[in-house]
Amino acid sequence: MKYSTLAVLLIGAASGTAMAQTNVTVYGIADVGLVAERGSAAGSVSKLTSGIASGSRLGFRGTEDLGGGLAANFLLETGIAIDAGGFNQSNTAFGRQAFVGLSGGFGALTLGRQYTPQYLTLVLADPFGTGLAGDAANIMPNTGDAASRMNNTIKYASPNLQGFTGEVAYGFGEVAGSTKAARQYGAAIGYANGPIAVRLGYHNRNNDTATVTNTSAAKNTLLALTYDLSVVKLHLGYGVDKGTNSSILRNTGNPYGSAVAPIASTDSRDLLLGVTVPFGVHTLLGSYIRKDDKTGNNRDANQWAIGYRYALSKRTDLYSSYARIKNDNGAGYTVGSAIEAGSGDKAFNVGVRHTF
Repeated sequence: MKYSTLAVLLIGAASGTAMAQTNVTVYGIADVGLVAERGSAAGSVSKLTSGIASGSRLGFRGTEDLGGGLAANFLLETGIAIDAGGFNQSNTAFGRQAFVGLSGGFGALTLGRQYTPQYLTLVLADPFGTGLAGDAANIMPNTGDAASRMNNTIKYASPNLQGFTGEVAYGFGEVAGSTKAARQYGAAIGYANGPIAVRLGYHNRNNDTATVTNTSAAKNTLLALTYDLSVVKLHLGYGVDKGTNSSILRNTGNPYGSAVAPIASTDSRDLLLGVTVPFGVHTLLGSYIRKDDKTGNNRDANQWAIGYRYALSKRTDLYSSYARIKNDNGAGYTVGSAIEAGSGDKAFNVGVRHTF
C-alpha cells in the first residue's frame, strides 16, 4: 500500500467515525535510541533504531455506545519506523493490530489481527515488558503468525469476575481443502488481587500447509507470576514448549557462523526470574532466563539482563539496558529488542520513549 493511500484511509477513518458519533482516540508511542550489538560472526553493529523499549506506533481506537450496555469497538494500529520514516511489520498498513467487535457485560468479542493469549502472558512475566536488550522473547517463545500476533482471529475476553479474567482465541488457517492446516488457537486465565498477579497462557499452532501434512503442532504453555512488594516487584515465568516451531530462533541467519547452522529446539523448558525496583523517578530492571533444550542437541542458553529507566514525565522516559546470552552446544539465540531480532550474543542500548 502506498503511503499516500494510507494517509487518505487514516483521514477518512477519523472523519467517518466522527460523523457516526463514535468516540475516537488517537494514540501512539515514539521510541528511538542507539544500539550496539556485539558477538556476531559478521562483526559488531552500531546503529540508530526505532522501537527499542516499545515498538513505535500510531493507533486509532474507537467506541460507539449502542445502548443497553452494548458497545461497538475498533482498533487500528500501525508500526512506525522512526529512524527511516517507514512502517514496520513487513511494511503492512496496520500490522500491529487491526480488529472490530462488540463489548458489554458479557465481556468482549473481537475479530481481526490480535495478540495471542500466550504472548500477553509473557508480557506479564517479563520485567522488561518484551522490550529493550533484556527482552524475554530473545530466548522464550513469542507465539503467533509474526511474533506475538494472529491473523484472521476471533477472540473472546471475559469480564473481570472478582479478580479472575480469561480469554480464548481462534485463528483460521484459511487453507483450501483443510480446516486444520495453519490454524492457531490459544487461551489464558488470570487472577489479580492486591500485590499478586498470576496468569496461565497456552498456544497451539498447526504447522501443516496445503502440500505438507502431519507435521507436529507447536504447543506452548506459560505460567507467569508477579508479586509487588512496593519497594520491589518480583517476576517469575515458567514455560513448556513442544513441537516444530514451538521455540523459533529470532535470528535464523546463522549469526555465529557455525559450520552447522543452529536448529531451533522442538522440546524445551524456560525459566525466567526477574525484578523491578522503582524509587522515585528511577526504575531498575533485572532478569535471568534459562532455556533448557530437552532434545538430543542439548542446545541450552542463558540470558542475563539489566536495565534502567528515568521518568522525565508521566509520558516521557529515558532508558538504557544491557543483555548477554551464553549459548551452549551451537545454540543460536541473539540479543534483540522490542522490534529487532539482534545479530550477536551481547547488546547495549540507550534511548528515549514518548507516549501520546
